[in-house]
Amino acid sequence: MRLLVIEDNRQLVANLFEYFEARGHVLDVAPDGITGLHLAASQSYDAVILDWMLPRMEGPEVLRRLRAEHGSEVPVIMLTARDDLPDKIAGFRAGADDYLTKPFALPELEVRLEALQVRAHGRNPRKVLEVADLSLDLATLEARRDGQVLHLYPACRKLLEVLMRASPAAVTRQQLEFALWGDELPDGDLLRSHVYELRRSVDGPFASKLIHTLPRVGYRLAVTATEDSDATP
Repeated sequence: MRLLVIEDNRQLVANLFEYFEARGHVLDVAPDGITGLHLAASQSYDAVILDWMLPRMEGPEVLRRLRAEHGSEVPVIMLTARDDLPDKIAGFRAGADDYLTKPFALPELEVRLEALQVRAHGRNPRKVLEVADLSLDLATLEARRDGQVLHLYPACRKLLEVLMRASPAAVTRQQLEFALWGDELPDGDLLRSHVYELRRSVDGPFASKLIHTLPRVGYRLAVTATEDSDATP
């Protein structure tokens, strides 16, 4: 999942990044309500983790404006120390999909986010990922670029899905490795081999390159990039 965290507690943000990135998710963070509203309205996220008490604009107002002014249906889970029923009702009336009181367990937050994804996909299925002239049909698992079918091994197809879901954001090597193998990493640098094969299919026959290397970080799939796409991290 690509997640937006709107939270000003630095320690909590660090904990969220450590937990979710290790599980293959991609996170952006906004330290205040106005920045969070801008990111949530202008970028594509699978879900938003929204704190109630925020600088510059409180969470319920961020959510109200996101729904009313921008028409966003992105799933939102609110985090707050407020556990009174009137506060929960106010959060849901502002447009929250779920509500989690602090302190909370990170696995519970993850399960709630997964449940929101199931409900959101039921309402508005996202069956085809698209970046420029590249597409991946999640139902048929068919990948195409410029109308041409790409023949991908399962591992390459999984890498492509992770990169396309995150695009244009970067995905770390650790995130890609976790997506392929979980906590049981194979011997050797198999990720490099899979990325090489993916590049041969996605970029090899075409003039413009979409897969770019971020040295010492990982990769990203984007229309343009300043990084050298032939470098290795």
